Amino acid sequence: MELKDTSRIPNHIAIIMDGNGRWAKQKGYDRIYGHSNGVESVRESIKAAKEFNVKYLTLYAFSTENWNRPKEEVNALMDLLVTTIISEIEELEENDVRLKTIGNLTLLPENCRKTLKDAEDCTSSNKGLTLILALSYSSRWEITSAVQEIVKKGYAHNEITEELVSSYLNTAGIPEPELLIRTSGEQRISNFLLWQIAYTEFYFTEVHWPDFKRDEFIKAILEYQNRERRFGKISEQINA
Repeated sequence: MELKDTSRIPNHIAIIMDGNGRWAKQKGYDRIYGHSNGVESVRESIKAAKEFNVKYLTLYAFSTENWNRPKEEVNALMDLLVTTIISEIEELEENDVRLKTIGNLTLLPENCRKTLKDAEDCTSSNKGLTLILALSYSSRWEITSAVQEIVKKGYAHNEITEELVSSYLNTAGIPEPELLIRTSGEQRISNFLLWQIAYTEFYFTEVHWPDFKRDEFIKAILEYQNRERRFGKISEQINA
């Protein structure tokens, strides 16, 4: 599948990578097998984002709620995160990809934090795609933390604006997503970027994350290109 219209590409795409466990169970394997195979879909999405000149790609990799999963699965996910980052850092460098992380990283194991910090430092000067990993992330936590910081700074009530709140979020300086993709058929946001997706277009697909490859990425962009983004206005105003 090819994308003919490259004039209307989302500047920022966010993805809720869902369905690894169900995909694995359907094939008779444990959930970790699904997570391991999901890494290839991450690679494919990065390549596709680069190919179509997407500037920001945010991947919901691990939520704060995911800490409640069985300990064996959480430990395996943390190990997979470290080994994947280490193995991919050279390719990120070669492809001019800058890595950033958002979330309550203090909850991550020390080796994970160090690996992520090293990878961010190594890719900090890259100017191509910015890959943002949401790890130990919760939008309610993010907004609450932002409000706490604003209160701590002593701002008066009339000084608190949308722009000020945005500047205290983990995503400060990053444009809001134009397109949010969720795989595996679930149609909910799961505490992800609640502030940032106020006018984001949603795309839900039945495809499980390990099967989400280049063609599926293109399908999402094609659907986005068929949408009319009005931001509260009417069609006539947009067309004018």
